[in-house]
Amino acid sequence: MSIPSDRRSRKRLATREGISDAATRLFIERGFDHVTVDDIAAAADVGRMTVFNHFSRKEDMFFDRDEEGRQMLREALLQRDPRVSLIDTYGLLAHRLIAEHSPVVEFSARSQSFIEAIEASETLKARARAIRDECAQVVALALSECAGREPGDPDAQLAAGLLLAVWTVAFIQAHRTFRQTRDTEQANAAFLALVDKGSSALKAAMAGTPYA
Repeated sequence: MSIPSDRRSRKRLATREGISDAATRLFIERGFDHVTVDDIAAAADVGRMTVFNHFSRKEDMFFDRDEEGRQMLREALLQRDPRVSLIDTYGLLAHRLIAEHSPVVEFSARSQSFIEAIEASETLKARARAIRDECAQVVALALSECAGREPGDPDAQLAAGLLLAVWTVAFIQAHRTFRQTRDTEQANAAFLALVDKGSSALKAAMAGTPYA
């Protein structure tokens, strides 16, 4: 996350991050459904209204970095090497994130507690699905923009939906691999293998379009 240059914005960002960190810690310790906004406010040492000034929903405190994810997906295309196809750009992104040890694709003991909190809450699972769908729309719009097509281009919608499905399956399987092996390298390999396989299938499906 970029750091604002002015003091007021930095202070606001620090407060937001403090609330999110406190909330996530409580969600993992007690379970999302057993934590109240008052609990979060007390843990973050802020007032209840301060919490709502930064987050409109409790689940947004848990998924507080989802906007960064959307920005990452947009920028991957907008800043890509023009010699690389649009679909291949996302395959390269997956490999780069793993190489850089990005928390977005972290498969470790620390990340397992985050995943377990989601699996234990229907509210968090529903929000995770909604974020996936929102990311698919971000990708579809970026794809059509880069290809010079209309925003509602059905090929872009199909490509984006398939891409997010591939990443979702790869992400879930990588976490399962870590649970079974407690080996981050094996989990990383499982993630990239499925992303690569899915990307090849996606390119075949998009043959004859500007996205492949």
